[in-house]
This record gives sequence, C-alpha cells and structure tokens, in this order.
Amino acid sequence: MSGQEIEKLVKLIAKLPSLGTRSARRITLQLLKKRESLLLPLIQSLTDVAENIKTCEICGNYDTTSPCSICASAERDQSTICVVQDVSDLWAMERVSFFKGKYHVLGGVLSALDGITAEDLNIDSLEQRISHGGITELILALPATVDGQITTHYLLSRFKKYNLKMTTLAQGIPMGGELEYMDEGTIQLALNSRKEL
Repeated sequence: MSGQEIEKLVKLIAKLPSLGTRSARRITLQLLKKRESLLLPLIQSLTDVAENIKTCEICGNYDTTSPCSICASAERDQSTICVVQDVSDLWAMERVSFFKGKYHVLGGVLSALDGITAEDLNIDSLEQRISHGGITELILALPATVDGQITTHYLLSRFKKYNLKMTTLAQGIPMGGELEYMDEGTIQLALNSRKEL
C-alpha cells in the first residue's frame, strides 16, 4: 500500500463524527497492525452493510428489510408513535428496551439558520400514518434545543386536528445529577417540568 492510499484512508476515517485527523491516524495504524483480526473483517462488514441495509419505507429506520423489524412486529403497540430526530435517537430508545410502540424518524429538525423547512423533513409521511387511523398517541422525543422546541410546537399545531394525545419526554435534571453542575437552562426546564408527588 502506498502512502497515498494510507492517507486517503486516514482522510475518510477523519470524516466520521467525533474523529479528527490524529484519531483517524491511530485507527488506521491499528487496522494496519491487525489486518487479519480487524481490517479484513471490517471490510467484509462494511460491504455487507452497503449491499444489504435498507431505509424503512414506514419509519425511516435502517434494517435489512423494509418495513423494518420494528414496523413489521405485531407485538409492538400499534397505537403509539415515538417521533425522533434521527436514527441514532431511535437506537438509543431501543437500547433502553422500555418503549414498545412504533417510531418515526424526521431526519432532522426545523432550522431557520440552516434553511431546514417542514418540506425537508419526513413530516408528510408521518401525517399519512396518522391519517390512516389507529394512532392514539404521538411522543415527541425531539432534542431540548431551540430548533427541537420549534419543531415540537410545529408538530403540535399541525396534528392538533387529529385529536391525538401528544406528549414530550420529561426534561431536566438527569438521574444522579447534582444541581451545582447543571446549567441554568437545565434547571429551568426541571422546574417547569416538575410534577406533584
């Protein structure tokens, strides 16, 4: 392998989130040192994913089938949809193994700064799912950012006509968190989201 090929690999790895050039060089070096146990299986796995993974036509999740295994499951609650910003949020929810309903991936949030409008997101397909009936609750699990809040308010107003129960995730102090380490916005959210005991 010439230096150019190694450099190309470093640059590709550095494009991944949370990785800079230095981290990419360390990863590349490990892959080269452990060619049989790391590099070749990684190449095979990447090839398998590239050839077999589909985007679910219903919710936007990644799977080897479309509809995905979550949408196809008869054991999941058909009446509740959890709306998330991205597939990574769906995976985080599934990791907890508590939510047993269906999902809908918006593919982002509304952002005037970035020029992202409702037409850029998977909102029309969400409305189609709701309009077919059977959905009684939408859980809006969007980020606690300004854009996330704007998107939440937009969805609340757009789907108000369907007479659905619409909820958001509770926000505020995380389990084990101490007030002295929390920022003002988190403390304010916790106060606003307080519940009666």
